[in-house]
Amino acid sequence: MEAEASLYGKNYSHRTVEEKSEEQKAIDDWLPITSSRNAKWWYSAFHNVTAIVGAGVLTLPYAMAELGWGPGIAILLISWIVTLYSMWQMVEMHEMVPGKRFDRYHELGQHAFGEKLGLWIVVPQQLIVEVGVNIVYLITGGQSLQKFHDIVCTADCKKISLTYFIMIFSSVHFVLSQLPSFNSISGVSLAAAVMSISYSTIAWGASVDKGVQPEVQYGYKEGSKADRVFGFFSAMGSIVFAYGGHNVEMEIQATMPSTPDKPSKVPMWRGVVVAYVVVALCYFPVAVLGFWAFGNTVDTDVLVSLQKPKWLIAMANMFVVVHLIGSYQIYAMPVFDMIESVLVKKLKFRPTWWLRFVTRNTYVAFTLFVAVTFPFFDALLPFFGGFAFAPTTYFLPCVIWLVICKPRRLSLSWFVNWACITFGVMLMICGPIGGLRKIIQRAKTYKFYGHY
Repeated sequence: MEAEASLYGKNYSHRTVEEKSEEQKAIDDWLPITSSRNAKWWYSAFHNVTAIVGAGVLTLPYAMAELGWGPGIAILLISWIVTLYSMWQMVEMHEMVPGKRFDRYHELGQHAFGEKLGLWIVVPQQLIVEVGVNIVYLITGGQSLQKFHDIVCTADCKKISLTYFIMIFSSVHFVLSQLPSFNSISGVSLAAAVMSISYSTIAWGASVDKGVQPEVQYGYKEGSKADRVFGFFSAMGSIVFAYGGHNVEMEIQATMPSTPDKPSKVPMWRGVVVAYVVVALCYFPVAVLGFWAFGNTVDTDVLVSLQKPKWLIAMANMFVVVHLIGSYQIYAMPVFDMIESVLVKKLKFRPTWWLRFVTRNTYVAFTLFVAVTFPFFDALLPFFGGFAFAPTTYFLPCVIWLVICKPRRLSLSWFVNWACITFGVMLMICGPIGGLRKIIQRAKTYKFYGHY
């Protein structure tokens, strides 16, 4: 009887383990990051283009005006190199433990810093980035719709508040947010990537066509010394914001198949290289030629400075709208994954379509509420850029690399990583200072839910 009971206990334990593993597999197959692993290398390319080449590219000429020719080009170029290097590190670390994949950014952080500390280091920063970007993109999408309306509308058209345009732009996300996984939004992401290339090309092409404006000046704007210093800091934050695609890198790579012979890092890196070539072809011409044409009088959005031909600028603003639809979804998907993981794994909710419907619509509604309450787009860019993007994009991958890979002290890898960390910390400190000052200045004259 004892032997039978013991055997029964072993069988019971074995069945329990099997049931748990089956349950875990069913949950992983339901969660948006791990539900589909059949992506190709070009998925990586256009997902990364959509994530990186955001509407922030249109503010680069203004950032150049705040920084000046030398510092502006230097920070743009160094940021391109540093973020490409840190992206390579993340691609390499995705499967650095044999037989295990770090499908989410925080899982890599937990491996480096420990289960609890890794969560506290990575998750708050990642959430600030992703939720912050979603809010900023709702504002930008509303602004682009408003600009389109103002351009195509006749002179006797009634002015419409930005709040309503943000609400119109947000409405599509209540539908698209129900797409279950990263791969299911690949069509939306591809369209967004094409649109980002298109409006960037219009921005620099129209700048070339317009040529250098009369009495153009490339020196710093008139104003107090404090204005110039804070403007310099703010511009650094705007550039950081423009390069932030690392917060979804691990999640994008998680959608790719992987075998010992063909690890996921091979197609992922191929896509990243293509994406960064596209980034360079978008960012540098827009920044340099936009500043060249308008000098220090360029608007925060270079499309506003261009104005003519009206039909082309109107079309560019609609391209921005389409791009931001896809970009919002790219940044929202990891947030959906976090929320649904907590609800299903920790709080033991059943993984159903109804749970997904409620949680995702609640999230979209939350970002909409914040967007219509605080529509300070050009001030939010440097603030979020420096405060959140700089750590997760510029130096956190380098810190994790030093912790896990432990390169020899004073070796080339050691020096390169510490140089990237130093540069990233500098941007993290400076960017939010300028951005916060702009937010305070705008808040003084802003009326909640009024005409902005």
